[in-house]
Amino acid sequence: MMEALAPAFIALGACMAVLPLLSRDNVFARSLMTGMSFILMARYFYWRLTQSLPEVAMTPDFLVGYPFMLLEAASMISVASSLLFLSRTIDRSADVKAIDLRPKEHVPLIDVFICTYNEERAILERTIIGATGMSYGNYRVWVLDDGRRPWLRDLAGELGCRYLTRPDNHHAKAGNINHALQQVGTLEERPRFISILDADFVPRPDFLTRAMGVVTDDSIGVVQTPQHFINPDPIQTNLAAAEVWPDEQRFFFDILMPAKDAWGVAFCCGTSSVIRYSALAQIGGFPTDSVTEDYLLTLRLKEKGFRTVYLNERLTLGLAPEGLKEYITQRGRWCLGLVQIVKGRSGPFSTGSTLSVIDRLSLIDAFLAWAAVYGMKVFGLVVPWLFLLFGIRAVHADLFELLQFFLPFYVWHAFTMAWISRGRSLAIMADVSQYIAAPAILKAVVTGLARSKGHKFKVTAKGGDRNRRFIEWPLLRIYGTALAITLAAIAYAFIIHLRGENIAYGGLALGWSLYNCVVLSIVCFVCIEQPRQRKAERFNRDEPILIDDGNDARLSRLADISITGARFTDHAPPPIGAQVRCQVYGRSIVATVVRRTYDGFAVRFDESVGTRVQAVRAFYAGEYVHSFRGVRATPVGKALLMRMFG
Repeated sequence: MMEALAPAFIALGACMAVLPLLSRDNVFARSLMTGMSFILMARYFYWRLTQSLPEVAMTPDFLVGYPFMLLEAASMISVASSLLFLSRTIDRSADVKAIDLRPKEHVPLIDVFICTYNEERAILERTIIGATGMSYGNYRVWVLDDGRRPWLRDLAGELGCRYLTRPDNHHAKAGNINHALQQVGTLEERPRFISILDADFVPRPDFLTRAMGVVTDDSIGVVQTPQHFINPDPIQTNLAAAEVWPDEQRFFFDILMPAKDAWGVAFCCGTSSVIRYSALAQIGGFPTDSVTEDYLLTLRLKEKGFRTVYLNERLTLGLAPEGLKEYITQRGRWCLGLVQIVKGRSGPFSTGSTLSVIDRLSLIDAFLAWAAVYGMKVFGLVVPWLFLLFGIRAVHADLFELLQFFLPFYVWHAFTMAWISRGRSLAIMADVSQYIAAPAILKAVVTGLARSKGHKFKVTAKGGDRNRRFIEWPLLRIYGTALAITLAAIAYAFIIHLRGENIAYGGLALGWSLYNCVVLSIVCFVCIEQPRQRKAERFNRDEPILIDDGNDARLSRLADISITGARFTDHAPPPIGAQVRCQVYGRSIVATVVRRTYDGFAVRFDESVGTRVQAVRAFYAGEYVHSFRGVRATPVGKALLMRMFG
C-alpha cells in the first residue's frame, strides 16, 4: 500500500511546497503547473494502454474494455486541451479607457436590445429600469417583444424606451435581433454598436461605459462581459450551499473565459455583450444555423477579421435557472448548438472556413467537454457494476496499480485546478453538476450529430411559482436506480457471492463504487427541489441608513434588503402602516412599515413608478451579490453533510 501511495504523496508534497511561491497570473507559473499535470496524465495513460487493457479477443472484457479506453482517451484529450488554454490568462480591467460622458456627440451611439419572449412583468420591469438608467451618454433602449404583449408595449412607453415586435417568431432570438437590426438600419441615425441584454439581465449604471472602454481599435467586433446571478442556481438551492459554494457558471466566466481570451478565442455569450454594428452588417446579422447563435456569431466575425475580447467585470446581474428542469433545458440547448456549429460551415474540420488553428482547437475542446466528458460519466457508473455483478473486467488492474499511476495525476491536477480557480473547481461538485445535466447533454449530442438542422430554440423559463417543495422525478428515477444498482452490486460481490477474484481485484471496483455512491446520493438530494419563498432575492446587510418617518429622522441599521423591501434593526420602530423615507445608496425611497420584528421592523417599498425606478436602480447599483473570491472544501463538505443528514 505504501509503495502504491508513495508517488501520490510526492505529488502532494511538491504541490504544497511550490504553490505558495507561485502567482496565478504568471504565465510561467501556470504553464509549470498545467504542464506537470499533463506529464502525469500522460504517464497514467501510457500505463493504461500498455498494462491495463484486456486481451484482444471477442470476450466481454474486450468488448467493454476497449470502448471504455477510447472514451477515456477522448476525455483525456479534453483535459489536455483545457490545460493548454488554462496556461494563460488576461485581465483587461487595467486597460479600460475612460469614456467621455459629456454630450452625445463625444461617444458612439449604441442601441440596447432587450430580447424577450414570455418573461413576466416584474422581471422585464427591472431590466428596463436598469437599462434606461445607465451613465453612458448616447444610447437608445429597445424592447424586442417576440410575445407581442400589449401590456409590455405600455410598460416600455411608461419607462421611456422603444418597443419593437414582428409578425412571427422565425429563427427565435437570432431572428428577433435581426429584425431589430433591419429596423434601426432604416433610421436617420444608425447605431455604431448594439448591446444585447436577455430579459432578466439588469445592467449596472457603468455597463456600457466600461465595456466601450476596451474598444481600442476597429478590429474588435464583440466585447463580452460575464454573467453574474442575483439568485442561487438549483444546485446551490437544493443543497442549501449558496453561502459556501458559487453558482456553476463561475468557473466558466471567472476562470475559463479570461484564459480563452488570452489565447484570442474568447467568444460571445449573447447577453451582456456589445457588438459592432458594421461588423454585423458584413455577415448579414446574427447567424441562424445554430441554437447558440452567440458563439457562432464570434466565429463568423472571426472569418471577417473581427475579434471578440472579454472584460471580466460584474456589470450585469441576471437570474440563474431557478429549477432543475430549466437548468437542464439550458445546458441541453448549449450542447446542441455547439454540435450544430461543429457540423456546420464554421466547424473545426470545415475546409471552407478561414478560422485559425487555435480557433479550431477551441471548438474541439468545447465539443469534447460535452460529448467525451459526459459520456465518460455514464461509463464510470456502469463499468464497476459489470465487474461486481458479472465479473467483466474492463480494466485489468488492481487497486494498488491504479493508485500508483492514477493518483499522482489526480492529486496534482486537483491542486492545480483549485489553485488556478481559487477553489471554484472541486471534483465532487463538478461530478454532481455533470450528472445532473448528463441525460440532456448526451441526448443533445446524439440528436445534433444525427440531425443538425430543424431543432427548435428552447427558452429557459424564468420566474413563476417556486414556493413549494417538489421532486424532479424523471431525474431522480435515473439516479435513484443507479444508486440502488451500485449498492446492490457491492452487496452481491462482497456479501452474497464473495469469490476469490473479488478479493484479488475487487478493491478497484469497490472504491470506485463507493465514490459513485457518495456522488449519486448528493445528486438525488439535488433532485428534491427546495421552495423559494421570496419573489425577489433578499441579501443580508449591516450598515447605517437614515430613516425619516415625518416626525423624526434617525439612523437605523439595515439588516437585509431586496428590490421590494428591507428589514431594519431599531430599538424604537415606527408603528405598522407608517410611511418612512429610506436613504439607500444616496436615493430617497418611500416605504411602508409592514411588520415588527424582534429587533426592529420591516418595510415594503412604495409601488409607484417613481419609487420602483429608484429602488431598482439603487439595488442593482449596490454590491449586494455575494462574490466568491475563494472557496474552501471544508465549508462545502459541512453544507453537504448538513443537507443530507441534518
